Order: sequence, then C-alpha cells, then structure tokens
Amino acid sequence: MAAALKRTSLKIGMIPADGIGKEVLPAAQRVIEALGSAIPKPEFIPLAAGWEEFNKNGKALPDETVRVLKEECDAAMFGSVSSPSHKVPGYSSPIVALRKHLDLYANVRPVQSVSGTPGPDVNMVIVRENTECLYVKREEIKDLPDGSKIAIAERQITSTASERIAKLAFELALRRGAERATPGAPETFWKGPPQVTIVHKSNVLAVTDGLFRESARKVYEENKDRYSGVKVNEQLVDSFVYRAFREPEIFDVCVAPNLYGDIISDGAAALVGSLGLVPSVNAGDNFVMGEPVHGSAPDIEGKNIANPIASIRSAALLLSWLGYTDAANRINVAVDNVIRSGIATPDLGGKNSTTEVTDAILKNL
Repeated sequence: MAAALKRTSLKIGMIPADGIGKEVLPAAQRVIEALGSAIPKPEFIPLAAGWEEFNKNGKALPDETVRVLKEECDAAMFGSVSSPSHKVPGYSSPIVALRKHLDLYANVRPVQSVSGTPGPDVNMVIVRENTECLYVKREEIKDLPDGSKIAIAERQITSTASERIAKLAFELALRRGAERATPGAPETFWKGPPQVTIVHKSNVLAVTDGLFRESARKVYEENKDRYSGVKVNEQLVDSFVYRAFREPEIFDVCVAPNLYGDIISDGAAALVGSLGLVPSVNAGDNFVMGEPVHGSAPDIEGKNIANPIASIRSAALLLSWLGYTDAANRINVAVDNVIRSGIATPDLGGKNSTTEVTDAILKNL
C-alpha cells in the first residue's frame, strides 16, 4: 500500500505460466493498456515460469525471471501454475519460490459481492501469511518397524512473520475504514468501524497457532493509539468457515496463517459465485505481484471460456497497491457493470467467451 510515485513508465513483469494463465493474463494487460493517462505508460516484460517451463528446460523458476523481476520491474502479474499432485524430483512450485525470492510475505484476497446481483452481501479481505506454516515444505517419510510408513511435516510459525502480517492486516483495516468514510465512496455493504478477525486453531495447536494469535494481539496492544478505532476479534478456523457461509457480512479484514488463509480464501470465493471472480496480490515492503486465485484449469485451456475477471481485478488491486487508486476504481466499476449486465463465462452460468467478457469490460472502461 503505497502513495503513487512519479514514474514516467510502469514496468510490469508478465508471467502467464501454465494453462489458462496464458489466456487471462493478456486480458488483464489489455485493460491496463486501456487506462491511458490514468497511470504511467505501462511496459510489459514477458517472463517464464511454471510446470511447462520445468518440462522444457528443467527449472520451474528460471534464474533470469527472478533477476528481471528484482532489477527491472516495478511490479508483476502471475497467471496460474499447474503442479503435479505427486512428488517430481527437481520440481517445486514457482509461485511459492517467487514469494520467498521477493519477500512477498502477504497474500491479500478481497472477496466482494456486486450490489444488484443475487447472493449474500460480502465484503471481506483475507490476509494470508505467505512465507511459513506448512508451506516451508519440510517433509519426510520413514519406515516403521512393522513395515508401515510414517510421513512427517514440520510446521513453522515465527513471532516475526506473525507480527508482520498482523501489522499489515491492521493497516489495511485502517485504510478500508478511511475509504468507506470518504464522501461518494462506493457501497461496500460493511457497516460500523473497521474490524480485524484473527483466525487460528490454538485450542488444539496451542504452541504454533498460540504464537500466531499472541503475536497478532501483541501488534494491537502495542499500537493501541493508532488502532483504537479498529475492533479486534478471533475465530477458530473451523468456526470461521461455518460463520463465513452462514453470515459472511460479519467479517471485514481476516488474518490467518498460510495454510488456513489458502483454504478459507478459496472457499470464500464460493460466496460470490466463482474463483474466476476473486483477485489477489502477493505483497511485500518493496514489491507487489497480482495473481488471480483460480488454478490453471487444464480442462478448459485453449477454449477461450476462462473467466478473465479475477485476473483483471488482480491488475486493479495491484494498481491500487501501487497508489493508483482512481485507475483501480475505474477497472472495478467497469467489471461490476459487466457482471450486472449478465455477460458471463460458463463458470458463472453464462455463454460468453473470455474475449467477449474482456471486450465488454473495455467498452465500460
């Protein structure tokens, strides 16, 4: 979350990766290009990564991709990645690796319904810690004396990472509260002061989740003057899932460890109709990368029916994170208008193509 810098250009690394990423990322690029003078002149730098790249050249995340992102780009967009469900020697997820290389410690996923459309009123943001938990990927399998096997995974939670993600969640709650209080702000469904919900399972995992919970509360307690207008509560992760589906309107900003954040943000997408609608950014203190929440969807690859909205909204979220909030708002208003119009891809029950939905958004823009 930054103030817009006085740039003459905006260099964005484009990593379509696998599957429908190669279809939805170009749609996001078209929308960014259509913003004209609302943002600095964009320059798009194509970069390689993914399962297909691994099969071609033996490395899922080329060193050159990392170098270009670090040395030449202001931000990046990532499409989608196909990862095998079984262990493949030498392969590891490039998106997980990118988060580590660029210190993108937060995955921020807004889940918001569109006024005037069927379904519950939803306006939550899930802030997911992005660097540790079970995603440190320290696993082993051992043979037991009786001939059976045991698989063991190490879970890592640190106070440093937990406090850092909690601080971002509280700052985001403040920002959302200020935006809602601005005259003429669009309807967001949320009533009342900003709120942060700490999601954990410390009643069972008292050590690891206990540390996450304590660290998040420490951030609030040590900054009470700054966060005095923010309400704080907690939810066990299973209770959160239940209440999110029963009464999603009670949640504003929700902060969770990596695995829980991954699961609940994908699940929450069902509240607004489709993973194809939900954006995210992977953010750190010095870099931000937009990433639609959906996967690579190999079953529909190449059919021109993938929903481009998650990718386009991710581009808007990226621009907002860089400080170009007016440009981001223009994109989101155009997307909302198209959703209300009924122009939709098959995942939403529509019959329109990726190209047709993108063209409709551009027309509204």
